[in-house]
Amino acid sequence: MPLTLVITGFGPFPGAPENPSGVLAQWLARRRRPAFADVRLIAHVFPTTYAAVERELPALLAKHRPDAILMFGLAPRARHLRIETRARNRASALFPDAERRKPSVLRLAAKGPDVLPVRAPVSRLVQAARAAGTRASLSHDAGRYLCNALLWRVLESETRAGRPRVTAFVHIPRAQRLCFAKLVRAGEAIMGEILAAARRSR
Repeated sequence: MPLTLVITGFGPFPGAPENPSGVLAQWLARRRRPAFADVRLIAHVFPTTYAAVERELPALLAKHRPDAILMFGLAPRARHLRIETRARNRASALFPDAERRKPSVLRLAAKGPDVLPVRAPVSRLVQAARAAGTRASLSHDAGRYLCNALLWRVLESETRAGRPRVTAFVHIPRAQRLCFAKLVRAGEAIMGEILAAARRSR
């Protein structure tokens, strides 16, 4: 039975009229490599709104029941790839989403823990990106915007339903700081490690 890997990105948001994360997710889902021969690759680009994440994520997970999910988001100030290690149970009222709306509550889950750890071999993901020629490091703070909110919701669903078994979030820099070809190579290398982890977890 083939593995299913969902790859997500985001659309534009205030301050970022072009968001390479969505383009990268779609590009990677179209890649055809021997290592991906037994894998269903599904791309999804979220509008950068809290409402879209709450509405579209449950449907996406229910439809595809992925073994793993790889999420990309834009970190405008970053200078290299950041592999996130956890999501925090928090949001910020300082930054409106693409619909100019702010979260109505500042705690994503009223009765949830303060932190949910990522279930992925994060150190291997860093090593894979570096081996592909791209600077990368671990990050312990996914921010308080939509990236963190999406990561939290996925990890929350993983706790409840046991799927996806492997979850990773990668923050990428603006396009002018890292060429797209390097992003693709790093993305493919990260995909390989995620799929290996998913196979081990079967």
